[in-house]
Amino acid sequence: KTRTVDQEPRSPNELSWWNFDGSSTGQAEGSNSDIYLKPVAIYKDPFMLGRNKLVMCETYKYNKEPTATNKRLSCEEAMNAAHDQHPWFGLEQEYTLLDRDGWPFGWPKGGFPHPQGPYYCGVGACQALGRDIVEAHYKACLYAGINVSGTNAEVMPAQWEYQVGPCEGIEAGDQLWLSRYLLLRIAEEFGVQVSFNPKPIPGDWNGAGCHTNFSTEDMREPNGIEAIDEAISRLKARHKTHIAVYGKGNERRLTGRHETASINQFNAGIANRGASIRIPRQVGEDKCGYLEDRRPASNCDPYAVTDIIVRTVCLKEKDGEEQSAK
Repeated sequence: KTRTVDQEPRSPNELSWWNFDGSSTGQAEGSNSDIYLKPVAIYKDPFMLGRNKLVMCETYKYNKEPTATNKRLSCEEAMNAAHDQHPWFGLEQEYTLLDRDGWPFGWPKGGFPHPQGPYYCGVGACQALGRDIVEAHYKACLYAGINVSGTNAEVMPAQWEYQVGPCEGIEAGDQLWLSRYLLLRIAEEFGVQVSFNPKPIPGDWNGAGCHTNFSTEDMREPNGIEAIDEAISRLKARHKTHIAVYGKGNERRLTGRHETASINQFNAGIANRGASIRIPRQVGEDKCGYLEDRRPASNCDPYAVTDIIVRTVCLKEKDGEEQSAK
């Protein structure tokens, strides 16, 4: 939704609340349809350029209570509570490019390309399908001020990944959501769809995740491996609770095959891409650094994911405590 204002805003606090028709988005009834928009983050606009901005907003109901889809409010509360531990995130967003007919971009119509193998970090017209979209998106993220740190072709043809981070606290969710918006806008200009489906093509093809790299200040300090091991123990104890907010349709992806662990099991290991939690090899050697939670799906809400990780690891919440607190 686009709005014209009299002066160039420098922060979201300089913008007033706005509204939209929540009955058209399934967030309100027609008889009481206005949903409030609260500006919370602001970025340079790579499409309109100049003094134009993109504004991330939270959504609130008529009574100023957060909507069911507003996961940011709870996330920000957790990040503020854990501020002294300086939680950092690096989010690996995988996605699949589709033609308008819903078939993967560049695949033979009604057929399949060669099996997986030459596509990961690949190059060439038959391996890297849609690189112009990927690089346009990268440039848009850089212009906007997104802390995009890399990109690569993924294992399944027409599947790609980019990484956002390191970001501290609430900025991880803000920046990933905005980067998704930019990706959809860029692909729109090419007449291509973007799918965040965690298993867009059934069969012997990799799914799409949003691997979440996480660390606290203690993990990054010398001998931080002890804090990493403690974090893994806490994550194991709440495996089902985390899975419940790690994305829809994730059971089709987390099968124990195609570089995933089974959704029904929890395991961790150094350099193990078949684990729920991977400790990078360099971290194992340095005895400090970060962990990678490989369970979140590509369609996850990054606010919900970063929220529960901080609550489990930093705030040491256990199952049942949230309900009793409420």
